[in-house]
Amino acid sequence: MTKELFPSDHPLTPPHHEEDWLCWLRLLRSRRVGPATFRRLIKEHGSAGVALEALPNVARAAGVADYQPYPIEAAQAEMQTGKLAGARLIALGAPDYPPLLAQIPDAPPLLWALGQAEVATRPLIAIVGARNASSVGTRLARRLAQGLGEAGYGVVSGLARGIDAAAHIAATKTGTIAVMAGGVDVIYPTENTVLAQEILETGLRLSEHPMGLRPFARHFPQRNRIISGLCQGVIVVEAAARSGSLITARCALDQGRDVLAVPGHPFDGRASGGNILIRDGATLVRSVDDVIGALEPPSPTATPAPKPSSNPPEPDHRRPDANQLHTEILNRLGPCPMAEDQLIRDLKITASDIAPALVNLELDGKINRQPGGMLHLAY
Repeated sequence: MTKELFPSDHPLTPPHHEEDWLCWLRLLRSRRVGPATFRRLIKEHGSAGVALEALPNVARAAGVADYQPYPIEAAQAEMQTGKLAGARLIALGAPDYPPLLAQIPDAPPLLWALGQAEVATRPLIAIVGARNASSVGTRLARRLAQGLGEAGYGVVSGLARGIDAAAHIAATKTGTIAVMAGGVDVIYPTENTVLAQEILETGLRLSEHPMGLRPFARHFPQRNRIISGLCQGVIVVEAAARSGSLITARCALDQGRDVLAVPGHPFDGRASGGNILIRDGATLVRSVDDVIGALEPPSPTATPAPKPSSNPPEPDHRRPDANQLHTEILNRLGPCPMAEDQLIRDLKITASDIAPALVNLELDGKINRQPGGMLHLAY
């Protein structure tokens, strides 16, 4: 079951004019500004343009000297490159932004889309698995993708070799989405170049990264949260115990998505990840019927009711100075993630008092933010 883990009372207003698009792109591409910081800055300053103007002062207050936002010329060049490639930007808060992806706490503010964007608004299911897939695993991935496509689902995967490629191929006729670890125009691995082109006829390629970016190892876990975030559920066909597919499954669990897995022989290392997931409560998959039976009826436009929030204890309204507050935050946090709500309760201050300090510490590279409002020290 999907659910909204981080409901917001302050939805972003998507850009409508070229100047607004450039401001969004510049703010998002600025150094040390990720999705969570982007949303926080706009919430505090009202718009991307005002946030851009304030960013050097915010960084200076955090001890970062000579901070410069992303250059307007670079943003203009990226938009021109996307236009020449036939891609377009989709903004968080816009009607054509994928509805389930918009509910995750670190949803990308901007996505480059190449292909048939309407596929992203359909009910979606992800199929992921091993790159060195077995022939049995590959056949099963194709059968699941084809059956799900015929049942009205769009199939999402990561365009990797093995299980990913098999799922995309089988769902090409009905609609599939490839989430890219690099730029939407950069095909990796190159052996899937023809497949990537065929996907565009009835499906879509998506990426949160700049046009032309070559993927690095750190980009793949970021990509995986988008794969699961788009979907009602994630099916793991074959995966090792330590693999990217298991990262996708963990993202799905964090996002409140269904996790399903195909069992395999206990002596096959490619089946160990799926078997572990089933042991821990994932739905066992033998056929398309198992998948459809485990999912709620598709309702891509429905928005789940937000979880009731538990109000923290009444703060004592003290207002420590910035340096003191930074020190107290850093003393409270450690390498293990801690909920922001818990930090507010421990420090006994209001959320509005702590928000600017967290932005400063994020920009200074001293703390990191994880999905679900979790914070930890950066090392």
